[in-house]
Amino acid sequence: MTALVRMSRRSRRWAAAVDRAGDGGVMRKRVWWSLGGLVVAGVVALGVWTTTCPCDRTPGFMLLGEVVPAAVADWRFANDIPLCQLQVSAYGLPHAINLNCMSAADGRLFLSCSACDTKFWAKHATPGALARLRLNGSVYPVTLTRVTDDSTLDLAWRARVLKLQTWGTEGGVNAKPKPDAPRPPRWWSFEVRSRLS
Repeated sequence: MTALVRMSRRSRRWAAAVDRAGDGGVMRKRVWWSLGGLVVAGVVALGVWTTTCPCDRTPGFMLLGEVVPAAVADWRFANDIPLCQLQVSAYGLPHAINLNCMSAADGRLFLSCSACDTKFWAKHATPGALARLRLNGSVYPVTLTRVTDDSTLDLAWRARVLKLQTWGTEGGVNAKPKPDAPRPPRWWSFEVRSRLS
């Protein structure tokens, strides 16, 4: 309550100082219109960010799109898309990012990242974490499980190398690796399993 009283006193002092400007309240109206304009601009910017991102390396909020209600057993179609978009829950709020996803020949889907222990999203991809994956505008409810056994990590790595032969760039973040490139030591992978919404 005391904080509200202090804030109210400050507001009254500020309003009195503006009134002393002697302009009949014109200054006060300009200030309120400016503040209102900033609020509207902030709301519009938040709306644009929410509906268009994740963008490149900028995270987004919620993945929008048509939710696919059926379970997916064969994810090989994900290899026809350069990047996947993943939404996890971070502190009760949605957090969406772009990242590599790749399907192995057996149809299993994996997400990957280097130095994942430093990534914000990976800290919230706890065992069995509920997530959403967007591919070509369709949203798939999924669960994530971190892969720790070497044979499955190698399978996911080979699937990544194969996919990046098509979608990789000549340099930068998604550089095309050599076909026989070894798996880096700090490279993580998560297996994605479809769940009903």
